[in-house]
Amino acid sequence: MAYGSKLIQDKLTFDINRGDVFVIMGGSGCGKSTLLKHMIGQFPPAKGDILYDGQSFQNANADQQLSMRRSWGISYQTGGLFSAMTLAENTALPLQQYTALSAAEIAEIVAYKLALVGLGGYQEYYPSEISGGMAKRAALARAIALDPDILFFDEPSAGLDPISSQLLDELILEMQDSLGATVVIVSHELASIFAIANNSVFLDAETKTMIDYGDPKILVEHSEQNKVRRFLSRGGSDQTSNNKSEENSPSQGGAV
Repeated sequence: MAYGSKLIQDKLTFDINRGDVFVIMGGSGCGKSTLLKHMIGQFPPAKGDILYDGQSFQNANADQQLSMRRSWGISYQTGGLFSAMTLAENTALPLQQYTALSAAEIAEIVAYKLALVGLGGYQEYYPSEISGGMAKRAALARAIALDPDILFFDEPSAGLDPISSQLLDELILEMQDSLGATVVIVSHELASIFAIANNSVFLDAETKTMIDYGDPKILVEHSEQNKVRRFLSRGGSDQTSNNKSEENSPSQGGAV
């Protein structure tokens, strides 16, 4: 992964199994969100490939890529709701874009999806009229509108208080279970990582590569990397510059 000549991460090789709740974790500036953008096809990697069920996304034609995207649900860090649209209109967008359903059928599905995330009766509300936690749930309703095989989240708990964050984690697990979906999450929130993840990759800004991979509940005690154990035991604060006795140089700064 690179921005022009600036290398962000190199030599990333890992598998995400069907049904995993997989967390992309690491300190600020390591490339977590950049990796997610590559995975959802927002832009291609500088080198290498991403395979879904063995099929290359990068080398697929436009119709094949559209078919792959049809099976994904995506929720961005800010929620990504359109402010000029009601919650119902936001949730209906994927159905309008990717299906031939009638307006009545779409309205029925939208009401159901909003009810699933605890927003029944809020169809006509605008994003500015609801709380941050409710907006995150509305974004989740839109992400599951097409019953996706894979759900992608970029920092879903960002900006939420601890109780709202916990409720969102529980809701993500409920949606994962009911849909039978695979979940891929960018997160640095320790509570969320331990509560929902069964697999993960740790990206390191200093070495510009992944330095461990696996269940974070195991990595916190048994990772061979001090940096990973420190990250997972200190609430997601990976400050390598505060541990110069163990590391030769400070971590790279700047959020990606």
